[in-house]
Amino acid sequence: MADDSIRLRPLVEDDWDEVVALEERAYAASGLSEGREVLRSRGSVSPSTCFVLEHEGQFGGYLLALPYPRGECPELTLTEASRFESENLHAHDFVITEELRARGLSPHFVRQIEQEARSQGFDRISMVAVQRSHILWRRLGFDTHAEVTLPESYGTDAVYMSKAL
Repeated sequence: MADDSIRLRPLVEDDWDEVVALEERAYAASGLSEGREVLRSRGSVSPSTCFVLEHEGQFGGYLLALPYPRGECPELTLTEASRFESENLHAHDFVITEELRARGLSPHFVRQIEQEARSQGFDRISMVAVQRSHILWRRLGFDTHAEVTLPESYGTDAVYMSKAL
């Protein structure tokens, strides 16, 4: 797929309905859906690190990321009250629409996110891989950190991962 068919752009107010709907479709069945208020709180503490993936001019997915201390992550049921000062960017929620999954967009999207994170002064990206997505993230250069204890809200199969930039 041609790289010029997708682009990363800042998340804006008009995107929230699509973000919330896609997040619910992706996570509700597994009990990991956070709901609009919690999602928006993550975006509000760090709007410069939250993005939409556009494919051929259409909403194709999103990333909610925020500075977070290494080895820590947001509790799924709690809103964010303030921004952490950290050189680690936590990619909290990364979802691509059903129509675009398995089309090879993830590596390009991740490269753009890494470039943006570097430009903002971050030296590492972390995440919690759920729903067996650690397999994809490992292929994209992320390492697992079994020593990190995750909040119970992520379930028993979640894996904390990170990648140096």
